[in-house]
Amino acid sequence: MKKGNVAALLPIGVFLCIYLGLGIAFEYVMKIPMGFYNVPIIIAFLAAILVACLQNRKISFDGKLEIMAQGLADKNIITMLLIFLTAGAFVGVVGRSSAESVAYFMLSLIPARFSVAVLFVVACFVSVAMGTSVGTITLITPIAVSVSKASGFDMALCIGSVMGGSMFGDNLSFISDTTIAACNGQGCQMKDKFRENFGIALPAAIATLVLILVLSFQTDIAGRVSKSYNLVQIIPYVLVLIGGIIGINVFVVLLIGIVSGSIIMLAGGHIAATDLLANMGSGASGMFETSMVAILVAAMCALIREYGGFDALLAGIHKVFKGRKGGQFGMGLLVGTMDIATANNTVAIVMANPIAKDMAKEYGITPRKAASILDTFSCIFQGIIPYGAQMLVAISAASELGYRVSAFQIMPKLFYPFLLFVSSMIFIFLIPSKKER
Repeated sequence: MKKGNVAALLPIGVFLCIYLGLGIAFEYVMKIPMGFYNVPIIIAFLAAILVACLQNRKISFDGKLEIMAQGLADKNIITMLLIFLTAGAFVGVVGRSSAESVAYFMLSLIPARFSVAVLFVVACFVSVAMGTSVGTITLITPIAVSVSKASGFDMALCIGSVMGGSMFGDNLSFISDTTIAACNGQGCQMKDKFRENFGIALPAAIATLVLILVLSFQTDIAGRVSKSYNLVQIIPYVLVLIGGIIGINVFVVLLIGIVSGSIIMLAGGHIAATDLLANMGSGASGMFETSMVAILVAAMCALIREYGGFDALLAGIHKVFKGRKGGQFGMGLLVGTMDIATANNTVAIVMANPIAKDMAKEYGITPRKAASILDTFSCIFQGIIPYGAQMLVAISAASELGYRVSAFQIMPKLFYPFLLFVSSMIFIFLIPSKKER
């Protein structure tokens, strides 16, 4: 292994200090709502890049610009950016009514006793189809509040079930920004990563569903929720889901979703053509910050690699984690630590990607396995931290409807992320892996 330079990791430390320090100050000292998300993450990364540019006086500033440009001149980076924008346009087209239709359709068919289980399953489907956990929570949490109010189920259980289901889809969806970042960062096909992930996520989801049902049968039911729905609007989600699973190119899949969604929304008179275009633009622009973060991280990591920072980090990891299984667990902890610090699983994956790619080579981990580990562990930690966007959005949605519930009431009911961690540990350490190809 090459001799590393620990000082080269300073830019990452600077970013974490600025972002985490300001986030804690805003959220817990100044009591600003959604404090972590008032921190300008792009400015924090620019400060980190400035520190990287001030390091290593042996390389001229023009030379450092060249190094950063080479870091950006990567097919995976360009592909990631284009998929981010296209996925944003798709979500802008289909809107929120489609997701609500799924929920109300299932609630109308299934007895009230199973309402919380329905919330979990609907959140799983919607998040897989939409590719966003925060979007799913925003849409389904008001329905969860209505279910709790009408039926008598514990509010924290209803919201926790929605959050768990949303993380299931965030982890598996073909259009999730975490999946896009992990697959393109590790250079693997989305369908391969999906197959690798599904075997880990499905047992955790089934165990979660069983646990929810056990608790449901211990609750006295008072009533049920009933509202109108439109099943036709679900078609674009289903087409995207099927296309991704059978392995159609992700751009073709998203194009099918956008075209079918546009036809359904326009033909049904749900939206005007001008508003549809505006929504597509809004959806794409919603991905601008994530895209810019990917660009800045690629530039910063190119300098850190050149200075020997990744070599130093890999040397440290080798001392602690031994063998392929240890390497997989170390990779999971790496992205988990990044997520705890940034409270953003996509940013955590983008930051961990170049380090994880080197780890995969050192430990003999396939790209699809590395992508699966990064996505899974980032979703585990993002799903349980009390200051993550998912938790804050869920609490805010309930508060807007007049119901106060705290993060620490919801956290014990977040069955899926905890069970996903257990499932991941079983697959890493106890189940013999197939021969790596």
